[in-house]
Amino acid sequence: MPGLSAVVITFNEEKNISRCIDSLSTIADEIIVVDSFSQDATKKICLDKNVKFIENAFIGYVQQKNFALAQTQFDYVISLDADEYLSTELTESIQQIKNSWKCEAYEMSRLSSYGGRWINHGNWYPDRKIRLWNKSFGSWGGGNPHDRVILKKGTKVSRLRGNILHEAYNDSYETLRKIQSYSDIYARENAHQKSSSVLKIIFRASFTFFKSYIIKRGFLDGFEGLMVAMAESNHTFYKYAKLYEANKQSKNKRRSY
Repeated sequence: MPGLSAVVITFNEEKNISRCIDSLSTIADEIIVVDSFSQDATKKICLDKNVKFIENAFIGYVQQKNFALAQTQFDYVISLDADEYLSTELTESIQQIKNSWKCEAYEMSRLSSYGGRWINHGNWYPDRKIRLWNKSFGSWGGGNPHDRVILKKGTKVSRLRGNILHEAYNDSYETLRKIQSYSDIYARENAHQKSSSVLKIIFRASFTFFKSYIIKRGFLDGFEGLMVAMAESNHTFYKYAKLYEANKQSKNKRRSY
């Protein structure tokens, strides 16, 4: 039976990593955790579970995940974040295709939670991701912090039944912290490369909420659906606002010389 490598990148993930590893252990022939020098019990938990644990300085999500990809020994790789794990149905789907790989890449849905409730509507679901693929046909790309697998043109992709389960946000405090962190990264990575404007900030933030809450029926998820739609709108607002500020500050500096 062809082998399957599993990779996870971590930093201070003691609350999540055990569940993630246990999920992967049912289908993976090796599990590699690349850690950016966690200061909690992440390393101990990983070593106790006998995974291959590698420490590597973090310079970006795309770069760290490609570094992890390079450490694998098998052609086929599955990649999860530490706060993700496989549903029973998805585990069974992967076990079935391991007997005979028919495609070079596999797409699966991601089901995320807010405040302990699974969000089945809005922009969060089905949130399809390619997370299992032959590494000869693709690698990580996109922009930090929103990385994605970039496949070679013509790569055959199949969809698997089941979900990646994602424990996203516990409450508004955690949500706001992540929004600020991710929007900082976006502005830093895209300054001087992408444009922003007051009109774009207002339009994109407003449309993000409308699309998630109304068009994609986020209201069916109750209060949590409202919080998700607002969180997405806030994230969109801040990433374009911070990008606008960064570009404006750079332009003012050039004028001063």
